[in-house]
Amino acid sequence: MARRPWSFKEDRRLMELAKSSASLEQAAKVLGRSPDAIKRMALRLGLSLKSKAAKKT
Repeated sequence: MARRPWSFKEDRRLMELAKSSASLEQAAKVLGRSPDAIKRMALRLGLSLKSKAAKKT
């Protein structure tokens, strides 16, 4: 499956979601991307997103 390039607007939105403590799954839904794609871009941008599964402790 071909990867869609990320736009500047999507980068900014991901930063906002990370700042508001959104989960990985929430960010994927909002941006219309897979959780893996969100995880890769978050790492590239130096952001931290928690998975819903990780929050259930």
